Amino acid sequence: MTRNARKLAAFERFGRLFMRQTTLPGTTDKRLASLLTLLHAVLHTIGGVFGKPDPGPQQAAVAAMKANQFPLMGATRSYWSFYMGMGLTATICLTIIAIVLWQLSSLAKTDACRLRPICMTFLLAFLLLAVNSSIYFFSAPAIIELLIALCLAMTIFTSRPGAAR
Repeated sequence: MTRNARKLAAFERFGRLFMRQTTLPGTTDKRLASLLTLLHAVLHTIGGVFGKPDPGPQQAAVAAMKANQFPLMGATRSYWSFYMGMGLTATICLTIIAIVLWQLSSLAKTDACRLRPICMTFLLAFLLLAVNSSIYFFSAPAIIELLIALCLAMTIFTSRPGAAR
């Protein structure tokens, strides 16, 4: 192999390595966002939906929510059933979002730039969820939602046109 051919081969290897590295941040960030979202779903289910209320005011509130039943749209429900149903709905949605983010990370290997609008939508959603969590709940879910938003923002800003080509 001639000296020029070796230089050309080394340059091509560097180019392939560089191209691989430019697609990894979008993939890694989306996968990290996916895993954080799945963690959020699991912790929400364990602590929020199936967590036991502490004795005292919390137990009294849960008892009152369970005791007051009323007919609604052909079914008898309580505030407790709405609480449980909405909690499980949030768990289901977070789990589906985690799966979608994982699938998007696979698509980012071929065309990361075209995924920017989808990532921006998820970024906005998690920023709004963080605000909602900090106002109406507590800081733990807000922190996880901000970390997910950070991963999505890094995905948006590190994706480049034609990076996978």
